[in-house]
Amino acid sequence: MMNEEFLINNYLKNLSKNNPSSLNLNDDVFFDKNKKLVISVDTYNEGIHFLNFNRPDLVIRKIIRSSISDIYAKGVKPNYFFLAGSGNKKHFTKKNMSLINKSLLNEQNRFNIKLSGGDTTSSKNLSFTVISLGYSNKIVYRNRAKIGDDIYLTGNVGDSHIGLKALKKKINLNSNQKKYFINKYYSPNLPIKFSLHLFKIANCSMDVSDGLVIDLNKLINKQKLGFLIDINKIPISNHLKQLIKHKKLKSLDYLFKGDDYQILFTASKSKRKYIKTLSSKMNQKISIIGQINTKSKNYLLDNRRIPVKYLKYQGYSHIF
Repeated sequence: MMNEEFLINNYLKNLSKNNPSSLNLNDDVFFDKNKKLVISVDTYNEGIHFLNFNRPDLVIRKIIRSSISDIYAKGVKPNYFFLAGSGNKKHFTKKNMSLINKSLLNEQNRFNIKLSGGDTTSSKNLSFTVISLGYSNKIVYRNRAKIGDDIYLTGNVGDSHIGLKALKKKINLNSNQKKYFINKYYSPNLPIKFSLHLFKIANCSMDVSDGLVIDLNKLINKQKLGFLIDINKIPISNHLKQLIKHKKLKSLDYLFKGDDYQILFTASKSKRKYIKTLSSKMNQKISIIGQINTKSKNYLLDNRRIPVKYLKYQGYSHIF
């Protein structure tokens, strides 16, 4: 049995030795500095990345946004995307294709991106692959954190996971709550305006897709550094706060399950004032949730400043 990191490190990384633009297969994008080219690739399978295809317009919306999120998290604006789809006549009906077309048009207009190619194949299983492309002579890398850096997170986390639980009918919500959380699952609100300021402030960055803890480990995984996260500083929405209050949710799982597509980054303490000003000017929620430290161990602290065992909050990992 292998996870994604083991598979890449043991069977694929050697193939990228003479290709510096691959970033040693240790980042979320391909970056050719000379050609100012930034590319990300993502694949989405029914039953794993989305439950079903009952709402093809919403599934496509989520797929596009989660794909371009990788580019934005590098401080780059995406310009083009390529879409490949595998499925059958049950998936690609005229009705579904009309809904997909309308959704793609809305996403193109919202993010000023253009569909530029792709592929379609017949298959029993439904799957989509998206290639996103932008232009820049620089990116904000992973693995560039510095000792003493603040750890920041944009927006909120947890809403998307509650939306997924609602779709699976694993949580009881009223109609307004259900509408709010399911919308957060299908329509992640990407911090696109703020992302273009990352070059000025961030030492390293990535988006939160698999889960806060597992993605923070990826952010610094080639450095002999650790992190300390204050659970009570992890930002959640007022809707989720109310749900916790009334439903008395005791589990912390909703914080670490992923699918949030917010930007996780580190910055020196000298940037605090500037980031606070940016947050206010852009009306963009940006929270300090912890610090980078010199220890090899990582800690989650509860409201009593007592460490919480975080291994069970590792988020989603692909196992082969």
